[in-house]
Amino acid sequence: MEMEKELTAGTQVEHERYGMGFVYRTSLTNYEIIFERGGRISLSKSTALNEMKVLEEAPPPDDHKQLSLAEVEQALSYILDKYNGLEHEVDMGERWNGGTLVLQPANDSQPKEIPLEIFFHKIVMVRDRLRVLEQNINSHKKLTDGDKVELQQYISRVYGSLTTFNVLFKDRNDYFVGAGGKE
Repeated sequence: MEMEKELTAGTQVEHERYGMGFVYRTSLTNYEIIFERGGRISLSKSTALNEMKVLEEAPPPDDHKQLSLAEVEQALSYILDKYNGLEHEVDMGERWNGGTLVLQPANDSQPKEIPLEIFFHKIVMVRDRLRVLEQNINSHKKLTDGDKVELQQYISRVYGSLTTFNVLFKDRNDYFVGAGGKE
């Protein structure tokens, strides 16, 4: 879809590959957009405008408008709920950018191809949700210390099962670590 004017922060869009999202920052040449299926992605303005459909345009910024505390709290609450309060951006290893995960069935049926960026985003979301689960278990008032330790051991085993995907992460500090503490 060709658009003549620029998108502003807060505009809701739909992208062919990454699904629905919202523009959260613009620069001279790029849009920074958070997509529900792709996470935070920077797209060139020249190509992004042809790949996206505007769902709801945000009003142009008003440099003189003051946000109320309630508006700021509402926006933060929405972002933390929707994106699980991710602590920091997790990057995929550069060699995987633009790659594809191919699931090839044993029979003659059609293989399934998934862009690695989307698969990686889902792996990161699983990790972040496990961390939230850990926090909820550790702060639960009705669980005994023994119950907490037992549940924590299951979570550690899940982390261990996910170490296979560590190859996708750019930074070793983002790796999954199992019960043994080693990859």
